[in-house]
Amino acid sequence: MSVIVEAKNITKSFYGIPALDSVDLAIEDSSVHCLIGENGAGKSTLIKILTGIYTPDSGSVRISGKPAAEDRNLFRRIAYVPQELNLFREMTVAENLFMPFERSGIKKRVINRSRLEALAVEHLKLFEISAKPNELVKNISVSDRQLLQIARAMVDEDASVLLLDEPTTSLTDREIDKLFHIIRQLKARGKAVVFISHKLEEVFSIGDEITVLRNGVRVAHTQTSEADIPWVISKMAGRSIDQDETFIPQWADGDVLMEVEGLSGEKFRDVSFKLHAGEILGFSGLVGSGRTELMQAILGRLPVWTGSVRIEGRKMPAGNQTATVRNGFLYLPEERKQQGILPDLSVMSNISCALIEQLCDGLLVSAKKERAKSEEVVRTYSIKIASLKQSIKYLSGGNQQKAIIGRSIAAKPKILVFDEPTKGIDVGTKVEIYKLMKKFAEEQRLGIILISSEMNEVLKCSNRVIAMYLGKKAREFTAPVDKTMLLHAIMGIAVN
Repeated sequence: MSVIVEAKNITKSFYGIPALDSVDLAIEDSSVHCLIGENGAGKSTLIKILTGIYTPDSGSVRISGKPAAEDRNLFRRIAYVPQELNLFREMTVAENLFMPFERSGIKKRVINRSRLEALAVEHLKLFEISAKPNELVKNISVSDRQLLQIARAMVDEDASVLLLDEPTTSLTDREIDKLFHIIRQLKARGKAVVFISHKLEEVFSIGDEITVLRNGVRVAHTQTSEADIPWVISKMAGRSIDQDETFIPQWADGDVLMEVEGLSGEKFRDVSFKLHAGEILGFSGLVGSGRTELMQAILGRLPVWTGSVRIEGRKMPAGNQTATVRNGFLYLPEERKQQGILPDLSVMSNISCALIEQLCDGLLVSAKKERAKSEEVVRTYSIKIASLKQSIKYLSGGNQQKAIIGRSIAAKPKILVFDEPTKGIDVGTKVEIYKLMKKFAEEQRLGIILISSEMNEVLKCSNRVIAMYLGKKAREFTAPVDKTMLLHAIMGIAVN
């Protein structure tokens, strides 16, 4: 094997705060190199330097033995697939696959659609994409969209390195197996893959070597065969973390905060349950089970066909988000970058936007109160920022999530729904969030609903668990929950 990309002594700072400090990285052909670290460790900054988006303050990047600073065309050899889906929903699969056309080698001013679709067939087959070339992207499955992003990145034959940032966050186990098969095929063709993931089981399943970053410094590098998960966690976090620790609140049948009766909507039907003060109620189910749609209907964002929702005995008007929120129901969405934050606004604006009534002096927002409350949230939840004026989009995923949580708690809710709260978040920050949920339930007597695709997450945190299957409540469990029984329930397997 030979080194395709070599980064030496990479240093980069923002607002005087170091993001990377003398980091080395060597990427070899025919291998899968796993880059891991907690949120804010410097992974994203390093990736942006390797793709030419950022210029390092010091250090160098060589691609195929040549200094990239002297020839920016060399960066074309590195293909990058971001964590968030970044496709044109209203355009076809074939159009998305080859855009931009110049990079794909299609230089004609007038594009023949039939020819484009014919060219796409081979690529779709190679990457095992079931969608047809003429289908609109908005109509294809999430897994096909994820694979389409990878295929688009690799259409350019000059690309010899593929950077994958959290590629499995929206995929089922079967779809992950399919993705790993494709990664192994790319590796067999001599390509290099850089795999970024917080799911350490995946790292050890697909990776050949591991580089660990912590606080902008490379703290470890080894072959995957010579390491294990506890060792990697200790390097990432700088401390050992008990993976068997649970975060179930001490709960003694608190008052009923919310009662849902016979609720039906587009992707769920006849669902009933109660939520009590001081408990964490977990919702477990496969993709498409209706968990998220159910909560968004309770919020008033999606239509309700039949049934009712009562908060502290008061019936909530269907489709009225304002009334539901005013009665203390807050929902933290799964897609935090699209739905949870205002990316181009500052950290302070993102915190204060939900607290206007608290921050007003008369008709105007008090700048003094806004700053004080924002500083309190940042301090309380240990959010790493350079400045309150910093755009929130430049924070790590974990710090964005903590800002959303802090903002929500400052709004003094009674019920808080966490929808995939640790998606794309490292193991250390996951534990922080679990501890916060437990604290909110025990000390503030909040009713918390936890929606998660990670079964272990639900089992670690929940007093009770509701299993959803094809839009219906399949079964309800009380902790401690048997994992096999829960798995059977979410898969619709009848158990005698």
